[in-house]
Amino acid sequence: MLSRRCSYGLQAVLFLASQEQGAYIPIQHISERLGLSSHFMTKVLQHLTHHGLLRSLRGPHGGVALARPPGQITLKEIITAIDGPDLFEACVLGLPGCGEQKPCPLHEAWKEVRGCLGSTFAGTTLATLVAEPERLAAWQACWTTPPANTAAHP
Repeated sequence: MLSRRCSYGLQAVLFLASQEQGAYIPIQHISERLGLSSHFMTKVLQHLTHHGLLRSLRGPHGGVALARPPGQITLKEIITAIDGPDLFEACVLGLPGCGEQKPCPLHEAWKEVRGCLGSTFAGTTLATLVAEPERLAAWQACWTTPPANTAAHP
């Protein structure tokens, strides 16, 4: 349902939300910690910066940081910024003519699911996801590599 680009973006912003607020984290560090392609991650994070969800800073102490506090950024904002609104608005079969007047066979069922997804993702902030210690620890256990230098990047 979500593109690989969106999956990378969500992982990266969740990682940033779990770090010290306002800290600029190098993209290379994020990529290494999450075990994801640095080149692809750079493109995704540039896109999120362009949409105002991240700030970037060049130079030796540069990197990316959340543009707003984690409690003010929803999953729906991130998904829509990367993949567009189709998950929340379009036909699940991708039929351009599908709608209330000419519904496809899955229209009514998908309309209900789409509404649930939209409201769930709109009501879920990054802060919500990183606030629960058990949930955060389980997610951090999924990272493929241990931190290289936790003193430099808590």
